[in-house]
Amino acid sequence: MSIHNLPKSTVAQSGSVQPSSVQPSSVQPSSVQPTTTQPISADIHELDRTDIESYYIPGGKVYERFFDCPLDHQQPADTRQVRVFARHIVPVGKEDQMHSLPFIVYLQGGPGFECSLPSSVKGGWYATAISEGFQLLLVDQRGTGLSAPISAHTLVQHGSTAAQAEYVQHFRADSIVRDCELIRKALCRGRTSAASQKVALLGQSFGGFCITTYLSLFPNSISRALITGGVPPLLDSPDAVYHATYPRMITRNQQYYAKFPRDIARVRTIIEHLNTADVVLPDGGCLTARRFQQLGISFGRTGGFDSVHRLVLRAASDLETAGSLSVSALTEIAAAQSFDTNPLYCIMHESIYCQNGNASRWAAHRVREASFASTFEHQWDRILQRSDPAAPVYFTGESVYPWMLDDYAELRRLKDVALSLAEYTGWGRLYDTDVLAANTVPVAAVSYYNDMFVDVGLSERTAQTIAGCHQWITNEFHHNGLGVSSHVPEYLFRLLKGDITDL
Repeated sequence: MSIHNLPKSTVAQSGSVQPSSVQPSSVQPSSVQPTTTQPISADIHELDRTDIESYYIPGGKVYERFFDCPLDHQQPADTRQVRVFARHIVPVGKEDQMHSLPFIVYLQGGPGFECSLPSSVKGGWYATAISEGFQLLLVDQRGTGLSAPISAHTLVQHGSTAAQAEYVQHFRADSIVRDCELIRKALCRGRTSAASQKVALLGQSFGGFCITTYLSLFPNSISRALITGGVPPLLDSPDAVYHATYPRMITRNQQYYAKFPRDIARVRTIIEHLNTADVVLPDGGCLTARRFQQLGISFGRTGGFDSVHRLVLRAASDLETAGSLSVSALTEIAAAQSFDTNPLYCIMHESIYCQNGNASRWAAHRVREASFASTFEHQWDRILQRSDPAAPVYFTGESVYPWMLDDYAELRRLKDVALSLAEYTGWGRLYDTDVLAANTVPVAAVSYYNDMFVDVGLSERTAQTIAGCHQWITNEFHHNGLGVSSHVPEYLFRLLKGDITDL
């Protein structure tokens, strides 16, 4: 991402970047690299390339495309590049219409998560989008999946801690959006009308943050936008986010223990054990009491209570029968936490809220210690000293802490980089409120009333800032509503069409 402030001229000149700025990558991933690779001519349209790997899944033909994008879009003299992967899916029977079908670009949640390959596009939001006449583009945002993935293994090649941190600073929403814009130009090159060159956007969670940045930077490139659980707070630092979400996490804990009251004793037993034993996970990480509490992130998703209960029941049973946690239980607990496999989710998490020279400085940790330390206590001796020593031990939610850089095996290797990023004050502007206030792009967004990831109150303020944004607030779904029910995308498309007018 660029560390420079967003100039007003960037929006006015949203079409000024030439298609040659992004080139289809002729380098295939090592797992599928052919025995001989010929350079790809710039004259060949990306959609006409014959060397692209493709195959069918139910309902669609998949094309796996790679694009070379600048690391720093705002510094032409910087020749470093990142390779961005996009999975292009064309409805079966319409393969010969790739040059005319409009694209809908899907932006995944996170930060730090890639798009998965759907087993079928005959259901879910995929089918809804196809029924609306779109071909699909699922982008692995830079730093994730097959798009220059960030890990301790890949970062070491960039040299010193300072050099590694500088590299990662280019992996925020503004850089992701600029990647998408260059890819849009490559895929829509040759279309005759301005309208046919535009793309629709669908963003889940952090993907909605990216859409709001896209609306700020390149509104003339967007035909319509749908945001699910991801209308971002227009803040300069993360502190207000955690002041809003910790109380929601308290409520979710109360609801969890109301459903599984026997887990009060089970969790206390587990927390006591983890305070007295050094428990090492199969990957070398440490299962501490504070890390165990992070399983509560699942409380924000449909079915999350049940998945955590299953892990609690398994761990408590191990302690009752064997006095220690089994390898099976430890493996399942580690698998439920994504910070080692998707480290950007930790090391860049709070930076998604930072603008205009503000550093994150471990905001969730600071807010917790200042206002919620006793409520989310993990140290057993302090738990026993609380006014009600038999009270439940609460789980935490979507928040990152500096101690994670010790407890998680992969994050340990990124500790110095993460500490540097947390103190960084060069973050530029992600959103242009003047442009958003003058927005003419049709926008429909769903915000979930009980969302413990993206606070509905903060989202509502932003939705009121984006001109023409139709916001649907519901308590029918949790944060993962898009993946749970096709009603969510169907309802949003109806909002865009004006079919629903009573909100």
